[in-house]
This record gives sequence, C-alpha cells and structure tokens, in this order.
Amino acid sequence: MTRARKVCGAGALAVLLTAVNVTGTSAQQTAQPPQAQQQTQQQQPPQKPAQPAKPGEQKPEEQKPAEQLPTYAETVVVTASKVETQLVNAPATMSVIGSQMIQGSPSQSYADLLRAVPGMNVAQTSARDINITSRSATSTLSTSQLALLDGRSLYLDFFGFVAWDFLPVNTDEIKQIEVIRGPASAVWGANALTGVVNIITKSPREMQGDEFTLGAGGFDRNVGSNGLGTGTLFYVNGTHAAAPNNRWSYKISAGAFTQDAFARPSGTIPNKYQTAYPAYPNSGTTQPKFDTRVDYDMENGGKVVVAGGVAGTSGIIDTGIGPFQIKSGSVLGYTKVNYSKGALKVNGYLNLLDGKAPALLSVDAATGQPVNFTFNTKTFDLEFGNSNAIGTTQVVSYGGNFRHNAFALSIAPNGDNRTEGGAYLQDEIFLSKYFRWLVGARVDKFSVLKNAVFSPRTTFMIKPTPDQTFRVSYNRAYRAPSLVNNFLQLTIVNQLDLGAINPFLAGMLYNFPVQATGNENLTETSLDAYEIGYTGTIRDRATVTAAFYVNDTKNDIFFTQVGSYTSHNPPPGWPLPPVVLDLLIAQNAFGPGLGLPSEFSYRNFGKVRDKGLELGLDLAVNRNVHGYTNYSYQATPVPTGFDISEINIPAKNRFNAGVNVDSGRYLGDLSVSYSGEAIWNDVLDARYHGPTKAYTMVNGGFGVRWAHDKVTTSLKITNIGNADIQQHVFGDIMKRRIAGELKVKF
Repeated sequence: MTRARKVCGAGALAVLLTAVNVTGTSAQQTAQPPQAQQQTQQQQPPQKPAQPAKPGEQKPEEQKPAEQLPTYAETVVVTASKVETQLVNAPATMSVIGSQMIQGSPSQSYADLLRAVPGMNVAQTSARDINITSRSATSTLSTSQLALLDGRSLYLDFFGFVAWDFLPVNTDEIKQIEVIRGPASAVWGANALTGVVNIITKSPREMQGDEFTLGAGGFDRNVGSNGLGTGTLFYVNGTHAAAPNNRWSYKISAGAFTQDAFARPSGTIPNKYQTAYPAYPNSGTTQPKFDTRVDYDMENGGKVVVAGGVAGTSGIIDTGIGPFQIKSGSVLGYTKVNYSKGALKVNGYLNLLDGKAPALLSVDAATGQPVNFTFNTKTFDLEFGNSNAIGTTQVVSYGGNFRHNAFALSIAPNGDNRTEGGAYLQDEIFLSKYFRWLVGARVDKFSVLKNAVFSPRTTFMIKPTPDQTFRVSYNRAYRAPSLVNNFLQLTIVNQLDLGAINPFLAGMLYNFPVQATGNENLTETSLDAYEIGYTGTIRDRATVTAAFYVNDTKNDIFFTQVGSYTSHNPPPGWPLPPVVLDLLIAQNAFGPGLGLPSEFSYRNFGKVRDKGLELGLDLAVNRNVHGYTNYSYQATPVPTGFDISEINIPAKNRFNAGVNVDSGRYLGDLSVSYSGEAIWNDVLDARYHGPTKAYTMVNGGFGVRWAHDKVTTSLKITNIGNADIQQHVFGDIMKRRIAGELKVKF
C-alpha cells in the first residue's frame, strides 16, 4: 500500500470538487458531500483546517511527524472513476501497489509486481514478453487488459496488447500502481475489458534531486539437456529533478536494461501429440529509455504538464502464429500535454511506434524466407473531463475522447487507419450517510464496427461505518477487434512429422502452406460483470478486501483453425493417399472436426462464464514493517456454443504473501507466490497446446544504507528455490536470478 494525502472531511459545499487529476500528480484535494463529512468527523477528532499552499510549497497535511504511521484510510485513487476518492469508497474492486513495495521488490519486473495482486494472471514467456490479465486466463497476447501511464494509454491497437517494456520511466519514478480488478469500459472505453492498470509517476517536485542506480547479476539456465550455464543481466538508471521556483519544475530520466535469454524447454510438449519443442534461436532483451517532463503551476490555479520520451526493446514476442524476434531499434516514442484546473482536465498525446520483428518459425510460402513483420503506427488521442456538484447530494462526472490510429503493417496491408470516439457520464448519489449509488454509462463509436457500443455501470454501496464499504455492482465492458484481427493477410509454411500418422514414417517431415487471414466482419467482445465486494480498513493500519464475481464474456475473438485439407483439396505434394486427409478429420486429429490445417482466422465465439473469489489483506504492522497476503480462486471457465479446447484455462488457485521492512539503515523484502496448473490452447494448432505445472516462487532482498542514507547497496534474489518455472506451455524456463544493486542519491 502507499502513503497518500488525506481527503478532507470538513468544509462547505463550495469546495466539494476542488480538483481531480487522473495523472495522480496534483497537489490539490477533493472534499465530500455533507453526509460523508459527518461520517469522517465521527471517526476523527476535529482538526485545524489546512491552509492552501502556494505552488511548489508542501501542504500542511503532508508535513507529518516522523513517528506517525501512514494510514490506509488515507490512500487515494483516481482510476476507479477518474475522480479522486479514498480507496475504501471506490466503486470498484481495486488494489494499490505503493512506492515502498515497488522500491523494495527483489524484482523490478512488472510481471512480479502485478503477480502479487489478487485475481491477476501473469505469464512471462521470454526475457521481454509479459502478458497480464485479471479474472480471466491470460495468453501469449493478452488483449483485454488496459494499461495506462499517468492516464496515457499504452495499449497497442495494431495487435491489441500491451508491451510493458515500452514504459519510458524507471521504477524509482513511480508513486503507485492502481489496479482495477474488473471491467472499466464505462469510464475508460475500449479494451478495459477485464481491468485497468494505471501507473502513476511522481511529479518533479516530489522527487527533487539526482539519483543513480546500477545493477548487475546472473541467473541459472541449466534445464534438462540445455546446459547453457549462467545468463547475465545489467541495468542502469539515472534521474535529475528540480524546481527552480514556485512555478516551474522539471524532470529528466534515462536508463537501460539488458539480459541474456532464458532457457528454452526441451523434449516434447506435454500433450497426446508429444510434439517436439521446435528449435529456434532464443534471445534476451535490451531496453533503453529516456523521459522528460516539465510542470508549470499557473497563477490562476491551473497546471500544465508537458512530457515526452522514448523506449526501445528487442527480444522474443510470442503470438498465435508462433514467436517473432523484435529487432533492436524498435521504439515507441510519445509526447503529451495535460492541462488541469480544479476538476477540469484536457489531455492530448501522440504515440509513435516503429519496429521490425521477423518470425522464428513461420515461413512465408511465397518467398521461402521467415515472415518479416514490420510495423509502424501513429496514435493521436485527445481527452476531456470534468466534475460538478449538484445540490448537496450528487457529484456528476463527464467527459470523452477522440482517438485516431494510422497503421502501416506488412502482415495486414489492407488496413491503414482506424478512428474512434466516445463520451461518458456518471452520477454518484449520496442517498444517506449509510448508502451511496453510482450510475453511469459510456457510448463509443469505432470506424471498424457497424454499431455504437454502450457500456453501462452501476454500483450500490453500503457503508455501515465510514471505514467499511459493501458493494453490489454491474458493469459492461468491451474490446474492439485489433487491426490484425480484421486485416491479417499471410500465407505461412507449417510442418508435420508424418510419424504422427504412421510410426514407420517417423522423422519424415512434410511442409505445407497454411493461410492466416483476418476477418472484417468481427464484432466487439463484450463482458457483463456481476460482483459483490467489500473493502474496509482496520484502525487505519490495514485494508481488507473481498470480492465474488461472475463474468459473462460474449463474442470473444480467437485465432482458430477454420479450414482443413481434404481428399478433394490436398496440399501441394501430399505424399500419402488423399483419403488419409479425410481420416484425420474423422479422427479429430487436430481438434474436434479438424484435420490437417489449411486456414487459420479470427472468429467471434459464443459465451464464456468465469467466476471466482478474491480475498486480500494489506497491513502496516508498524511504521517500519508492512505485509500483505491474498488468495484467489477462479473456477474452470464454462463455454457455451463451442468446445473448451478453444480457450486457455487459468490456474484455479493462487496465493501471495509478503513482508517489507524499512528500518533505519536496513531494508528487506520477502515474498512468496503460488500458482496452480494452467492449460494453454492459444499457439498454432492442437499439437502445440498443453498444460503448465503448478509453481511456487519465493523472492527476497536485503539492503543497507550508507553515507547518511545517500548510498544504498542491495542484494536481490528471485526464485530463491531455483525451481523450473514455466508460465506458458510455449514459454521459456525461469530459474534463480541474483542481482547486486548500488543506488546513489546526490
């Protein structure tokens, strides 16, 4: 959890909405309607009203005595409804990862940070490739989870996924990570289907000074017959931030991370086909980044933020048609301008992506060479939002955005642009001091969809005490088809070991062409979510969460086999009698009703019901020791209208626990994460599908501060037990990783 500013409980209605900033960097506050004020006053002794601070000055409520405990009742979030609110009053189930946990984590990977959140399914398949989904199975390309950096979308519309290595900031710059566990399209629009991760950075004023971090280490890669020895990793980060006066402040940061490849699995894929893991040159990753930001606090109370940066990457990306090698020099650059005054905000940004990624297994049937995927995209987004009080019992929020994408994709040449726009309206009604009701909706229109998309939400909140909230909610969310979903156009060469048909032909390989095509008739994937939840704080030192949910997903988009070769249309050079092709179909050799693949495409599939339970506890034992524990249960998904072999099946049980210590010169962190068996059906055809074993990952770190806290040395270890952890059946094997770190503050 994180230490955040307190939401005032006293004051006149005139200050009911004194500023909302979705980037989380505002130094302003929000107040609550009179009913909520009374509740807060019941729990706290009267306090001297805080005096407004001049720009650049610290607010009185931020000047807390060193011995005072940070309280969980103070945690403020902005992602739930684009309005600042206490975590306990958020109209959605949320988790917050605070800066102390981020800084103390033995791993600086977003995969390991988000793995600790209940309900999150995380799969790391290579040194760079991370996929994250909440309350649903993840995959090699997770398309349903929206990710934001200070409110700027990181979602890549061309493939419909998030590349976490394209974040241009260092972890030292992050103030907190807010996670909505559940759909959020009613506020955030497209692609917030299963949840939202909003990474909120510190303002330049909050991180004044200079900081330098250097880390190096290695990891075990001895797996089975793959005796690769030790891999190495290295990272370096630097940040300079200053506030020359009470109007201007700025920040400049840069960094780089490089790591060797993990070990590939050997032997055969654990399924009835016993397909040998294909051999291809695995690779590590190199990720440079640079970011800059300038803040200007205006005399009239407004604030302007101008920022820009660039992040590069290289390494393996796994997809439904196999792995691709993202080449060095692939970069995502951005620039943005934000203006806010009070609750009013206007944000605009431009994302520019340029990269190359040749395939490692898929061969272009026309050239005989590996498929060469080049991608160049431009995304322009303009957003507006505001909030107003109506009378003494309502807070109305409204806004909208316009987004335009321009594409140049080698594997989808017939799609070159997409335009979308939407608007939302929500009303939080304070019925009494015990009851609140939030109702809202959003309407979006896409150029690739025939009809507008409607996303309603409603949450009824019961507050028996100010520090407890019971919620009953309904949300509808959606995901639009990606450009590749609509316009993929590719002929690839697949391979079959004829020994799978007749043992006497073992080792005889036959190459055949397969069409991979898009589908312009796809409709949006929609999700109806029903939830009963609870959030409460205990003596301001612990947060307890519980949630039971039922999610009904309709028209989900899957890449699936849609054609099989038959005796009437055999593939070129088929070496066996044509009737064998019909027998393969009759025997369901490649799935129900499927034979030797002739075509893959994207299809909308019926309905899938997911349901589960999440329990969590975050605790401040004292001002030096923080801990957490949580448990998630997710039932086996139930498909309607199609076979379960088309979908991934997530782990039923997940458990996380950890403790973080920061006392005097010493700091440390110890965590454990357990995930049960999962089944993966999302790569190529059924020959490459299969399960991964349950695993337990234990991470730990220890550090010492020197030179009056200006220098910190740390040792960080992930997977202390050196277990062979494979998070996707097609993914790499991860073993123990050890890194030493030096951090210097000037």
